[in-house]
Amino acid sequence: MKQFISASLLEAHTALSQLMNNADALAQIEAAGQILIESLEQGGRLFSCGNGGSMCDAMHFAEELTGRYRKDRRGLPAVAISDASHMSCVANDFGYDFVFSRYIESHARNGDVLIAISTSGNSENIFKVASTARELGVKVIALTGRTGSRLEPLADVCIITPGGQFADRVQELHIKVLHILIELIERHFFPENY
Repeated sequence: MKQFISASLLEAHTALSQLMNNADALAQIEAAGQILIESLEQGGRLFSCGNGGSMCDAMHFAEELTGRYRKDRRGLPAVAISDASHMSCVANDFGYDFVFSRYIESHARNGDVLIAISTSGNSENIFKVASTARELGVKVIALTGRTGSRLEPLADVCIITPGGQFADRVQELHIKVLHILIELIERHFFPENY
């Protein structure tokens, strides 16, 4: 078993090292941080969404902003699209492809930001929510794990974190990116916490 544990950690370490040395990805993370900060400065709200583990990451991003990340500070307006009643209603009435886009259509406005998370970048419901966001003047930050996805051209910023052949390594990098974005927001608005 130890060899599998070591191999898993080595694979994760390699994926993180590749991200650290990817100048384009780092520039995209910086650009995403600036978009989030500018939206909050102008009274905008942040929305996040994803499927499966990516939904958990979307929820984690939002709760760290409304709650606390490292030190106490005021809450920030962030919502993960994860309400079970909304999702089951829309899935039943319109189909699962619309569970995120209907929420954005109902709640978002020009100046808000959507973080759309899809390891493949090709999930239909993520594609639809990004399209809807663009129509409403909502900026789109995409987190994917592959270049050339359907989501990429819809994003104002697309952070691509290839982590290997499976989604788990991509998700591990996504949570690191989300934590960095939260830290950038906090450092801007609450420098006393650092």
